[in-house]
Amino acid sequence: MNSVSGGEERPPEPVAAPGGSLPRLVQREQSGAWVVAVVGAFDLTSTPALAAALEAGARSHARVVLDATGLTFADSTVLNLLLHVHRTTVLRVAAPPPQLARVLELTGADAVLDVRPTLEEALAD
Repeated sequence: MNSVSGGEERPPEPVAAPGGSLPRLVQREQSGAWVVAVVGAFDLTSTPALAAALEAGARSHARVVLDATGLTFADSTVLNLLLHVHRTTVLRVAAPPPQLARVLELTGADAVLDVRPTLEEALAD
């Protein structure tokens, strides 16, 4: 399990996305929730690291927050992952960028997922 206590941050091993950029994610406990902050583009090749982080958070915390502030691209594998994790825990998506917000809207996933405009709102009870 990727449990980190005391607010200590530990990023997973980076996985290169197409085009050579490395997406990153940072996991931490904050306000009683497991927060996974993403930076960069996530697709079929990089989503496994995100899946591991969200699923580990779901096993160890009652609430998981995806901080999407730094997300530059998300494909259908990310959408499928969010819907899967949503079935296993309280999942909140914080500050989705316009591209992700549009995908959530077009697919109707915004009616299923708990999407909040800011990280602070996603952490609030």
